Amino acid sequence: MSSAPRHLPTFTGNARPYAGGDPYADYRGAEADFGFTHLPDLADRRLGASVVAANDEFFADRENLLVPGPARFDPTAYGPKGKVMDGWETRRRRGASATAPHPADDDHDWALVRLGVPGTVHGVVVDTAHFRGNHPQAVALEGTDLPGTPGVADLLADDVPWTQLVPRTPVGGHAAHGFPLDGRQRFTHLRLKQYPDGGIARLRVHGEPLPDPAWLAALDTFDLVALENGGMVEEASDRFFSDPLSTVLPGRSRAMGEGWETRRRRDDGHDWVRYRLTGRARIRAVEIDTGHYKGNAAGWADLSVLDTATDATWRQIVPRVRLEPDAVHRIVPQDAAVGTHVRLDIHPDGGIARLRVHGSLTQG
Repeated sequence: MSSAPRHLPTFTGNARPYAGGDPYADYRGAEADFGFTHLPDLADRRLGASVVAANDEFFADRENLLVPGPARFDPTAYGPKGKVMDGWETRRRRGASATAPHPADDDHDWALVRLGVPGTVHGVVVDTAHFRGNHPQAVALEGTDLPGTPGVADLLADDVPWTQLVPRTPVGGHAAHGFPLDGRQRFTHLRLKQYPDGGIARLRVHGEPLPDPAWLAALDTFDLVALENGGMVEEASDRFFSDPLSTVLPGRSRAMGEGWETRRRRDDGHDWVRYRLTGRARIRAVEIDTGHYKGNAAGWADLSVLDTATDATWRQIVPRVRLEPDAVHRIVPQDAAVGTHVRLDIHPDGGIARLRVHGSLTQG
């Protein structure tokens, strides 16, 4: 069973040669609204995603596919193998003989990607930034769902069931190609194919996390809003400086830019983020981390819970508390509330690095 895109990319053919100045000035698709990029990237390196293998990476390493941020371009950078490119680039394929010098129609290169967290895929972006005349002619994408941590040999075994996500589709150089998908099936690994060869700068895999329920049951108490455990940011009042998705990423932030920061309010309102928990759960403890926010930390915060299984009423479980800059605040609610969603309200504005909501899934 395949999950066909609702529409195909429109950027094909070579881009113009680099003429100097801003290399992104003629980048195609920069303003495209693919309709799914608000969802987390399940292939984010910060979640543990990895490009575990590729059949060829002669010119540029496969790991570049998942590097955070846009691809960089230095027109003066050359190495022993040629132009240094920020992406995955394979050597030029050749035909079988002098009389048949071109690659066969089905010749292709491939890369295997382990998602940082398994989940349903709602859309992918295949980005050929800076590959202007050395991009692939077409790409395709497949997915599979395997338990545990399979090795490369396991993934390449003949009995592995691969589901077509993106059929072989023409792509162009120096462009972002978006493929919306149905998002109905859980995947742990993807196989990216490029025909017949060439370079791809980045791969982004947007979707909803679906971790192994047996693992969560074994943990008993865990962080219910963490992306790696199936938590999700549903909505927020402000995304001006950064995405609130950062608040549910693994580990502590390493810099101010790795948290959620709102613009300065000039009214009497406040900012907030709404989260969907892994499932209906009993909340036992809360951590609000303002790490690296020193002169711009949120001033106060409170936390409310919603249980959609019983009613649609928000109930405050952490009363408004003063926040210190660059600090972790650990709070045990007086009542172990049960809910499916939480809302963090900050007053009046500012920065929050991480939110942790520790608890256990309920039986019902």
